[in-house]
Amino acid sequence: MNTSHSDQTTRGAKEIYLDKTYLENNPTWHVEDSPWKAQQIRLMLCRHNIAANTICEIGCGAGEVLKQLSWEYPTTQFFGYELSPDAYELCKTRETQSVKYFMENLLVREEKFDVLLCIDVFEHVEDYIGFLKSLKSKATYKVFHIPLDITVSAVLRNTMISARQKVGHLHYFTQETALATLRDSGYEIVDYFFTRSFDGLPSRSLKSKIAKLPRKILYMMSPNLMVKLLGGCSLLVLTK
Repeated sequence: MNTSHSDQTTRGAKEIYLDKTYLENNPTWHVEDSPWKAQQIRLMLCRHNIAANTICEIGCGAGEVLKQLSWEYPTTQFFGYELSPDAYELCKTRETQSVKYFMENLLVREEKFDVLLCIDVFEHVEDYIGFLKSLKSKATYKVFHIPLDITVSAVLRNTMISARQKVGHLHYFTQETALATLRDSGYEIVDYFFTRSFDGLPSRSLKSKIAKLPRKILYMMSPNLMVKLLGGCSLLVLTK
């Protein structure tokens, strides 16, 4: 899962990305999920015939999502911004002529891009509304990937606290609150769909393996109900 944050966050909120805590908890920086995430982004861009000359990602983590996209869009220039020194070291190993990475705060720069990616990021940001408002002017189109952590299962099993401790989630969303957050921050919602990590990514535990079949069955019957009850999905949103 990619992570970054604006300078408006407190030192306490940032520490796990700066003092190797996040790296110790997530040594791959979720690189293994990047091909699947890139596939979801490609699908969204294709649905709306968006041909971008420049694509930027804020909080690009290890940089693998941009690398994956660069293979699909060989004439596009890619730019990744990341504040964690550990993640930036991983980024630099992926840099090519068309993919460049910067350990800088995009929010204080003047650049504007055709498409901006914010993939699993603003749930980590203390002032997430301020962050989103500052981000809006950086691109024509913005693509957000938002974990939907609030589910009946998560509340009953108290699993949201593990997302806070291991991967630094400070805020938790349903589909409705995620979309409302973007609208309240001034974004126009163009399109959105669920991304099905429960069957698109390898199961990381016995519990997730056991839950895969009922999730698939219930999703076929009612995607919205399945997501609210059992989770295992995020929301991909295209905005202007």
